[in-house]
Amino acid sequence: MGRYGNLDYSSLVKRSTLASFALFVIGALGLQLAGGSLPGWEHALLFDAEVLGVLGIVVCPFVFGIALPLTE
Repeated sequence: MGRYGNLDYSSLVKRSTLASFALFVIGALGLQLAGGSLPGWEHALLFDAEVLGVLGIVVCPFVFGIALPLTE
């Protein structure tokens, strides 16, 4: 048994990247479909979802695909 238990790293990479992509799409579509009719807090929430989605798409493969398997 490894340091972090029995983790399936390839599955973690795929699922976290897809979840990040879904977060990005929800944020982007929400901003596009709503136009300018959103209150400030909703606009900020959808924009933050976009930014976190992009960060997740970039960071998750490195963390779950490279860093954690190397520390095993």
